[in-house]
Amino acid sequence: MTQKPKVNYQLILDKTLNDITLSGMRPKLLLHSCCAPCSSYVLEYLTKYFDITVYYYNPNISPEKEYIHRVEEIKRLISEMCPQVDFIEGKYEPERFYEMAKGLENEPERGARCHKCYRMRMEESAKAAKKYGCDYFTTTLSISPQKDSAVLNEIGKSISEEYGIPYLYSDFKKRGGYKRSIELSAQFNLYRQNFCGCVFSKKVADAQA
Repeated sequence: MTQKPKVNYQLILDKTLNDITLSGMRPKLLLHSCCAPCSSYVLEYLTKYFDITVYYYNPNISPEKEYIHRVEEIKRLISEMCPQVDFIEGKYEPERFYEMAKGLENEPERGARCHKCYRMRMEESAKAAKKYGCDYFTTTLSISPQKDSAVLNEIGKSISEEYGIPYLYSDFKKRGGYKRSIELSAQFNLYRQNFCGCVFSKKVADAQA
């Protein structure tokens, strides 16, 4: 079976940003944030080109105490690093995550359960982008070395076509993005969690500790 050629999503992003620069416009971007550390570099990078609204929708995170802590950290990061950025918190509905995960509880990390979780969060982000009149939507998830950028961008493309709002292709870990996020996390003294957010990822992290 012939494998699909790998797509360089950073080059696609380069072209989009170059086109935006040449247009002299500042489009509105709805940025789905998974956490403050991952958002740090992405915000530093993209605020040069977009008016950004950070959208925090992560019903996978548990317990609620952990969720609240992560919300407070992204709000603090925005206020200290880029106060011009708007923030919207989506609904915290963990029951929706557990309903989605039914039958997939034993899937490995980065498997089918995770892919459905990405789609759920990115789909809500696309809906929010349309609601708030944004020109693009994207997610910070691709900055993580644990996330497959090809999967994320294919999901983004599918949702973009379904909802009629452009998706900003990305692979934010490229060009030292992940390394820069670690530096910014230290600079702003951000809480860096050791698991993605859900009970399944915590179980794996605890077993590896």
